[in-house]
Amino acid sequence: MDAAGRRARPAGAVPHPAPEPRAGVPHARARRRLLAHGRLPARDREIIIDRTCARTGCEYEWGVHAATFGEAAGLSREQLHATVSDDTAPWSPKERLLLSAADELHDSARISHRTWTALAEHYDEEQLLELLVLAGWYRTISQLINTLDLDNEPWAPTFPTPTTP
Repeated sequence: MDAAGRRARPAGAVPHPAPEPRAGVPHARARRRLLAHGRLPARDREIIIDRTCARTGCEYEWGVHAATFGEAAGLSREQLHATVSDDTAPWSPKERLLLSAADELHDSARISHRTWTALAEHYDEEQLLELLVLAGWYRTISQLINTLDLDNEPWAPTFPTPTTP
């Protein structure tokens, strides 16, 4: 444990944790498939990923995505910060639906019929299934990272500090 009470990074741990090299191969393939070959638009994908990581309290993965994918996907600093807060101001109605879907999956492991029906007005069946897999994948990654108490990358942002009015 370090001075902050976090466990030291286990020997051989990598940014996307794998207990041993062969175990990381399926993870790397799945991650590449979801990030590079998915059918969801990059911006929508990042909203789901960032909100899922924020809701699970995984500052490490949220920061990595904010730094490496958020801006490239067209998310502003204000929007990235809003994935951590409940601020709905910077989002379009469609993007608020994505946030609701991520929140519902986090809270109850399901998307309500109302939200699913609204999402189906914007996405085809394959994209809807991808959304489910993406949220589940990043919840799993977040659980691994949180359990291993990985330190944030020095180049990645941390969760924004809440401001008081």
